[in-house]
Amino acid sequence: MDEKIISRVDLMKICKDVIDKGNTLLTPGAADYYVVKDISDIILDTSALPSKISHKSYVFPRTEPVLYYKRSKNDVQLIDINIDSKKIVILGAKPCDANSINIMKHLFNWDHSDEFFNKRANNFMVIGLMCSHFDEYCFCTSVRSSPVSEKGSDLFLIPVDINNYALKIITEKGKEFISPYSGYLKPGDEKNSKLITENVRQPEAAFDSSEVYEWLGENFESPKWEGVGNLCLSCAQCAFVCSVCHCFDITDEDYSYTEGRRMKNWDGCQFGNFTLHASGHNPRDIQSKRYRQRVNHKFRYYVDRFGEILCTGCGRCSRGCPVSIDIKEIVSNCNDNQKEFLK
Repeated sequence: MDEKIISRVDLMKICKDVIDKGNTLLTPGAADYYVVKDISDIILDTSALPSKISHKSYVFPRTEPVLYYKRSKNDVQLIDINIDSKKIVILGAKPCDANSINIMKHLFNWDHSDEFFNKRANNFMVIGLMCSHFDEYCFCTSVRSSPVSEKGSDLFLIPVDINNYALKIITEKGKEFISPYSGYLKPGDEKNSKLITENVRQPEAAFDSSEVYEWLGENFESPKWEGVGNLCLSCAQCAFVCSVCHCFDITDEDYSYTEGRRMKNWDGCQFGNFTLHASGHNPRDIQSKRYRQRVNHKFRYYVDRFGEILCTGCGRCSRGCPVSIDIKEIVSNCNDNQKEFLK
């Protein structure tokens, strides 16, 4: 790993060049990641809350056409989609967001290689930023991450003073991106940046993910699920703001008798119809079963399949829950049979 020093002024010059070349530059705001039009709008604040919504929709859109079709008397013509190949640079992604694309890649390349996801993911360049914020909802340290984790970043920024950043070059993609701007870079001081990251306040680990994994495997029928199931509204805001939830549905939409399109749309396992069979049977017919599925998928099933926890500890789902369901509290209590889910 190579490390350099770059001034904020020179970093903004790089950002301007990204925009001038017609590429998309994203940075997190209070509500969402937004497309930067003017570099004066960029705020790199390590102490900011995570945006209410992640950048997931830029690599996995909320809704997108998979193909168009035209019917004639004797056949059906299928029309392929031209996937946007524009490069996207994410500036200032917190570690809990930076690694989300890598986590989702497992699913989108499991039994089928999803061309739509992969083409966008390959065009992403992630410039991560050290995080100095945490509140009662953050738990990155419980899911194999930290406020200074470089996982998922191609380049990683550590503020060394008000005007300069340590720039860590993590991947070959990051090295290739920064190479044309080598004139802006100065030799780095790894001892100094290490001292900074070692002194960053971090959330205390709320649970041991391996113990949670074991508890879930042994307590599928636990009555604990009833408490949270009775509160959950099935609104699925937790899935939609999550940086790694990836459930989707495929629907054919007819424009007319002869033309239409096949759409991929976000879905969520908390919806009552998510597992409804054509026969009318629903294996997850009550909310306690659906929330049990959500927790098991994140902390056991995905681990079994891909060796990754399907959660980054960002806390978005809990901050936005209209009935104050806190997944950190629920999972923290999964390995303690004397506690109730909700106090």
